[in-house]
Amino acid sequence: MQERNRLDTKLGSVRRVENDLQNTIDLIALAEAENEPGLVSEAMATLTALQSDAHKMQLRSLLSGEVDDNDAFLEVNSGAGGTEACDWAEMLLRMYVRWAEQHGYTIQVLSRTDGEGAGLKSATIRVNGAQAYGWLKGESGVHRLVRISPYDSNARRHTSFSSVSISPVIDDRIEIDIQEKDVRTDTYRSGGAGGQHVNKTDSAVRLTHMPTGVVVACQTERSQHSNRAFAWDMLRAKLYELEIQKREAKNAAAYDEKTEIGWGHQIRSYVLHPYQMVKDLRTEVENTDAAAVLDGDLDRFLEATLAHRLSDDD
Repeated sequence: MQERNRLDTKLGSVRRVENDLQNTIDLIALAEAENEPGLVSEAMATLTALQSDAHKMQLRSLLSGEVDDNDAFLEVNSGAGGTEACDWAEMLLRMYVRWAEQHGYTIQVLSRTDGEGAGLKSATIRVNGAQAYGWLKGESGVHRLVRISPYDSNARRHTSFSSVSISPVIDDRIEIDIQEKDVRTDTYRSGGAGGQHVNKTDSAVRLTHMPTGVVVACQTERSQHSNRAFAWDMLRAKLYELEIQKREAKNAAAYDEKTEIGWGHQIRSYVLHPYQMVKDLRTEVENTDAAAVLDGDLDRFLEATLAHRLSDDD
């Protein structure tokens, strides 16, 4: 029923644009025959709006992958640079949370490791909502920040790096075969705020898939059993995403983007000094309102990434 409702919505949008287009063409023909330039101008404005709608529909049509409709796991890891890099990782996580909230998605924090002075070393969240993975999948890679560091008493300019990794939440339609003998399970005590339960029981779970080196962790649930279940879901998602990357390696530089959290591997730069500019290095899309971008205004970048994939396919 969910799939049927999605298809009905998509077909309804196409039929609406088709009908509006035909009606507008008929109106232009009538207005020209009656010599009504005002109606012609009005109809031309309608055509421009329909063109914009058609472009958005074309972008949404790219969200037709096997798991594009699924929820997404989003992981942020700070690069080298101590407190400065950890603070940048925190800013990135907030940016994605704000974007998700603005689009009606819900967020579930699965794990978080705080930095020593500020920010975070790593965090994993689950973004729940229609096509969350489809929209976010192009965000995987290294993100670069240039700013005057608030942690530098000499007010010098610093460059920081953090990586973002996106994986789809796998549902029952897709089978991921993982041998338990290939997975090492470690338990440890949760950290951070959480009342009496925290730091008294080894409820946090870390899974390591030894053949690939993929590591996932979950620590937010009160019971080890729940954390283990979430961790297995994350592991299946990571291995599925790894397989997708292998298939697309000849067309996309996904592996190169993630080899090192540092120079030469970034997909997007966020410059706050000496000027304001956020630039995607793959699509060349720019936005001079860096504050708005860091507050979740990512649609232009996400849409451009989808369009870029379309041009690559062509």
